[in-house]
Amino acid sequence: MEQTRPIVAGVVTALVGFASSFTVVLAGLRGVGADDLQAASGLLVLCVAVGVVSITLGLRYRMPIAIAWSTPGAALLMTAGGSFAEAVGAFVVCGLLIMAAGLVPWLGRAIAAIPGPIAAAMLAGVLLKLCLAPVHAMLDVPYLAGPVILVWALLFRFARTWAVPGALLTAIVAIALTSRPADLDVTPVIELTVPVFTVPSIVGIAVPLFLVTMAAQNVPGMAVLSGYGFRPPLRGVLLTTGAASALGAPFGGHAINLAAITAALAASPEASPDPSRRWIASVTAGVSMIGLGLCSSAAAALVLLSPPVLVEAVAGLALFGALGAALSSAFTRADGREGAVVTFVVTASGVTWAGVGSAFWGLVAGGLMHLLVRPAQPASLRSTLPTDSA
Repeated sequence: MEQTRPIVAGVVTALVGFASSFTVVLAGLRGVGADDLQAASGLLVLCVAVGVVSITLGLRYRMPIAIAWSTPGAALLMTAGGSFAEAVGAFVVCGLLIMAAGLVPWLGRAIAAIPGPIAAAMLAGVLLKLCLAPVHAMLDVPYLAGPVILVWALLFRFARTWAVPGALLTAIVAIALTSRPADLDVTPVIELTVPVFTVPSIVGIAVPLFLVTMAAQNVPGMAVLSGYGFRPPLRGVLLTTGAASALGAPFGGHAINLAAITAALAASPEASPDPSRRWIASVTAGVSMIGLGLCSSAAAALVLLSPPVLVEAVAGLALFGALGAALSSAFTRADGREGAVVTFVVTASGVTWAGVGSAFWGLVAGGLMHLLVRPAQPASLRSTLPTDSA
């Protein structure tokens, strides 16, 4: 039994990671103009990229380095708009920026210098619209959303890990009962989209996607691994995930990174009492994710048959925890709160100016507000406050 524990942990890691957030990926890709085939292709490519990189890093470093797609990044895409070809160009640039962060030390330091509350507030503003979707779904399709939310609430109380997968399964059953089986195409699909590079898409999609992927996924992912005694070289992780992201972008994949939440499933003692054998869990998770990817077209097709608001509702339920954590990080500390509030409001507004989305302008406005009010703090107070980048 002990010999199979890391294998079981790896399978669970892949299942939880896929089921808890693949609806977010589909909703995000559709938010930047992907059609049904392009969205299904993006999900398949992300699964394969996650699997290949998990296997590669696990075997190379003999550590449980779990990889995932950027869930906050997918949520960000919902408010971005524009054409899908421009979004694909932004995905390529994001992958290159991730690689640059591994190659250029000052770039990593620049990201770390962004005040924590402002980065968290930008993420919270991005997530807010999606987390409101369950409310809208109850008004638009109560006969479908009601059972989904009820199952989620009950499982959240009694078996929290399975709350989102349970809600997703309920949604799939509801969709299957209200859709025609003939409409369901389960054939795996790959769609190539030629990237188009524009300044608005790079500034409005690539840069915010890069920032939330680094701040909300790679940084906490490294912290989780460190907490369990594993310290893989960040440079190698960033180069590998960045390259995979850039290569997968023309097929619809937005970004992959270190897993943050599911990382604990593979790195904790639950995977194996022996730390030297936990890498088996992340490798098994990679193999399982590739298998799920081959079935992802069926899942994507089934979900895409549903009302969009229902897909967004399931995605919103999956991101409640992330929204709560982001709001807490943004507004717990008194210093820097003004900049965080401005960042949150501008980002949540969803405004687009000069072809650039609200996430970038929220970061700019919040940063300016932070610089404006920070010198006004008494020197004695500033000397006792922790630094924003801590």
